[in-house]
Amino acid sequence: MKLLSLLIEILIILGVTIKHIEAERHNKKQKQRNVTTQISVNKIKQFLSYILERRKLIKVINKRENLLEKKKNQHKLRIKGIRNKDISKRNKNYSKKRSKKNFTAEGEQLFKMGIKILQQSKGQRQKAQAYIFFAKAADLGNLKAMEKMADALLFGNFGMQNITAAIQLYELLAKEGSYKAQNALGFLSSYGIGMEYNQAKALIYYTFGSAGGSMMSQMILGYRYLSGINVLQNCEVALYHYKKVADYIADKLEKSEGIPVEKVRLTERPENLSSNSEILDWDIYQYYKFLAERGDVQIQVSLGQLHLIGRKGLDQDYYKALYYFLKAAKAGSANAMAFIGKMYLEGNDAAPQNNATAFKYFSMAANKGNAIGLHGLGLLYFYGKGVPVNYGEALKYFQKAAEKGWPNAQFQLGFMYYSGSGVWKDYKLAFKYFYLASQSGQPLAIYYLAEMYATGAGVLRSCRTAVELYKGVCELGHWAEKFLTAYFAYKDGDIDSSLVQYALLAEMGYEVAQSNSAFILESKKAKIIEKEKMYPMALLLWNRAAIQGNAFARVKIGDYHYYGYGTKKDYQTAATHYSIAAHKYQSAQAMFNLAYMYEHGLGTAKDIHLARRLYDMAAQTSPDAHMPVFFALVKLETMHLLQDILFFNQFTMRWKWMKLDDTLGQYWDLFAIGLIVAMLIYLLRNRYG
Repeated sequence: MKLLSLLIEILIILGVTIKHIEAERHNKKQKQRNVTTQISVNKIKQFLSYILERRKLIKVINKRENLLEKKKNQHKLRIKGIRNKDISKRNKNYSKKRSKKNFTAEGEQLFKMGIKILQQSKGQRQKAQAYIFFAKAADLGNLKAMEKMADALLFGNFGMQNITAAIQLYELLAKEGSYKAQNALGFLSSYGIGMEYNQAKALIYYTFGSAGGSMMSQMILGYRYLSGINVLQNCEVALYHYKKVADYIADKLEKSEGIPVEKVRLTERPENLSSNSEILDWDIYQYYKFLAERGDVQIQVSLGQLHLIGRKGLDQDYYKALYYFLKAAKAGSANAMAFIGKMYLEGNDAAPQNNATAFKYFSMAANKGNAIGLHGLGLLYFYGKGVPVNYGEALKYFQKAAEKGWPNAQFQLGFMYYSGSGVWKDYKLAFKYFYLASQSGQPLAIYYLAEMYATGAGVLRSCRTAVELYKGVCELGHWAEKFLTAYFAYKDGDIDSSLVQYALLAEMGYEVAQSNSAFILESKKAKIIEKEKMYPMALLLWNRAAIQGNAFARVKIGDYHYYGYGTKKDYQTAATHYSIAAHKYQSAQAMFNLAYMYEHGLGTAKDIHLARRLYDMAAQTSPDAHMPVFFALVKLETMHLLQDILFFNQFTMRWKWMKLDDTLGQYWDLFAIGLIVAMLIYLLRNRYG
């Protein structure tokens, strides 16, 4: 009955929260990207009432059947004895098993229908329709469907976030051995979202999740052992966990190229998130389409690439990709020819797999000296697709493409020398080509470099280097798609949904997600975490991001210690973090803050000359620092000048005993700067008036 009430609650949430789209699309930027759900509330209500009536009827029938069967069995026992009792039990068990089998089959069928709709749908409306099938399947006890519903409730898909209901479902699923549920409960315990904040409990959940096969739990444990988070730092254990995930990702990458996910930093553009290079603005996309239709070949190829793998926030669309590539190829673009060959080699809905067609387009591109075309011909000869296997020809084409700097060809050369395919094994040459390809971000090259460092094949074994490389491969997993959904949720004002998604990615060790989660927590707009816990949690996440090399996060840690956010005021610790950011990362903000602390002797010895030097360095490092540095130096020089005036010196003893912070307030220096600015404006106006 708990499960029934829970699923009813889910359906109510789904019906109430799925939103109707406005009659007019108020913003062009959301025309294709953020299509609001339009599922009929009446339809869901009808389905809900149907389930309620059906369950009530089943309950009544079951009670009557049980009473009748009980009386019948008692009567039979009196007449026929023990033998007939056994027969009755067998018949009862058989009917129960048959009923259960039908029940399970129906749930599985509904779940598969939901998955099919989810895979084929592009708009939010169709995706929401899929979740109606998941809800029906979950009502029939399908565990996979229940996992989907629990995830939707946790991450707020279609505005139906309900953490409490999600936890109840996850707890039921965990009892059934669901590793996804174990991972989710570990995550919620780790942050104290809807559950008690308990790192020890979180670690247990993650351990059970990883044992059950959760790649996300494996990755979380790998990051924890790498960084020493609530466990003893242990590189070898981290290597064990990361390698398992990296092997899984590499297997996926070998079958098809991974889709790179844009990771937007909320900290960089808090005032205008729409104008970023990671997500293609709708107006710009329309302009590119216009240029493509006008015959701009470069734009045609670019749009084809974006649609081929679904980049910059655009949906993957093979038909559009092929359309733009064909237009560009007709105009003579070698890149377009090579990409058409690639589409036919791999096969998809728009371009069914055809080795002969792939060979034709690769040859056309290769004849123009195109690196992608040369690499494509190498692949055909290497794997024997449409032509006999010929490692010599493959090696020749890969070498030509690699010389032109194509990273995939560099990787293939490395792989040939690593595995000894058609050539003698040569780990040094393999390392050379893997390294060259890895510099362009080729994921499989990074994976094989990690393999070499992990085993010491051709290089000096280094656990730390291997772990860092494996970590980079692991971060290409399908779970990274949450970066886009989290970003769009934040942009649409759904802060809680965005935070949960970023927080999960942060738990997995993504530095961008750690800084984004901290940024959201710092704003105190989230409702799923208590306000008094936000600053301490944000500080923790800023610290994790800073350890991974985020200069902005390092400055933020300094700010938190300076102002006492989430921790006690500690000027000395603040100065230490500012100093790291200033000297290691050349952060202009850190230089300015450190200069201010030297000027006033906060957390460090007072040093006017060093303060002046740091102010100058900040201005030289960043143009944005010019005006703040100018006013800071004007104030500093003015105060320094006053100390040298004879009139001021007569009252030196008196001023020494006078504490400006006590008399004029904590921010007296800001008032002094304001006064100086006002005087400058007054003088300039009188001069030109």
